[in-house]
Amino acid sequence: MSVEAPESKPLESELGEGESGRRIQDFSLVSGGPFYRFLRRLHLCDDASELLSSRVIVISLFAWLPMLILALVQGNLLGDDVSIPFLLDFKVHARFLVAMPLLLAAEVLVQQRMSDVVDQFPARNLVPEASVAQFESAISSVSRLRDAAFVEASLFALVYSLDMFVIWRGYLAPEVTTWYATTSALGTELSPAGMWYFFIGLPLLQFLFLRWYYRLFLWARFLWQVSRIRLNLLATHPDRVAGLGFLSNTVNALITLALAHGALLAGHIADLVLYRGAELRQFGPEIVAVVVLVQCIVFMPLLVFAGQIMRTRWRGLMQYEALSSRYAYEFESTWLRGGVSPGQTLVGNGDLQSLADLDSGYQIVRGMGLVPVSWRAVLLLAVATLIPIAPLLLTVMPFRELLGKVAGILF
Repeated sequence: MSVEAPESKPLESELGEGESGRRIQDFSLVSGGPFYRFLRRLHLCDDASELLSSRVIVISLFAWLPMLILALVQGNLLGDDVSIPFLLDFKVHARFLVAMPLLLAAEVLVQQRMSDVVDQFPARNLVPEASVAQFESAISSVSRLRDAAFVEASLFALVYSLDMFVIWRGYLAPEVTTWYATTSALGTELSPAGMWYFFIGLPLLQFLFLRWYYRLFLWARFLWQVSRIRLNLLATHPDRVAGLGFLSNTVNALITLALAHGALLAGHIADLVLYRGAELRQFGPEIVAVVVLVQCIVFMPLLVFAGQIMRTRWRGLMQYEALSSRYAYEFESTWLRGGVSPGQTLVGNGDLQSLADLDSGYQIVRGMGLVPVSWRAVLLLAVATLIPIAPLLLTVMPFRELLGKVAGILF
């Protein structure tokens, strides 16, 4: 008889140590909640990443494989009786064989990298000793809300409510015959495969998406609470955002979610282009909207630090201008107004280098941004969102012609 491993409790992070050496509890957006505990009981989830492949395969096949089998039994796998057979419904495959695995794989990436980002606050002494308890309270608040059973129950209820009253009606009026529904004079009727699709597979996928949105809400809420702390920010930090530049690395943790959103949109567009006669260029607004949505999801929470960064910049400018005025006055008095001592030479003297260093520090302060987001991170996230959509360019022009245009641009 197998014995279930006890559920892990938050540990103390060895990386997250402040100036006093006090350890900060670990931060996690994913290691908790009823669905997480359910997967642990099924031995599909653990505190490390060893069970990731099993979890991805089992959950994705649970949603997708029954539809394949039922469509095969119905004769709608590749049959001529329907306009869209199961194997050629790219929207379904993009959802359950691409987007769903990405949503599940994102948990490991977020667990590893987001905790590293949070550890940087105490590790870089950004959190004053007097505010460590407030910082720990923010982490505890995330854990408490993440584990709340009523939240995931509400998400399930919302999913089925949307399916019943919104999505259901749109799908039950297909313009062409499909593997999941048949239309006759009596109305539209779901096939057995379609019933699994609407009552099991689709709600599970929607739940995973909504659960991620809730986690990102917790992340945004955590950052807002941290922004209420008077952080030890440095106007002269080389990252030009007062020492908070590491927050831009959240894109490395959430890039898998960008790929999942792109895959979902790509599957939707592919079906419309291949079966409804639409053209890829018609979906420009939708593509832009999804790219902007992903950017907002990832980067908007970082705007909460704009106020502190702005105050740090203003204070740094005032201090540096005052220091520069004193140094410039002494420099001119010494070298331009006859105050130089006999035998003192300009060659090899450190005054000029100090003046240049002072100017460099002032330019850093003057060039500070107001949001800890780099253009590289913005571009990386946009590219990740667009990657799943890129193959649809083949519907616009042949691959050889497309390759020739790309080669012409590069060479």
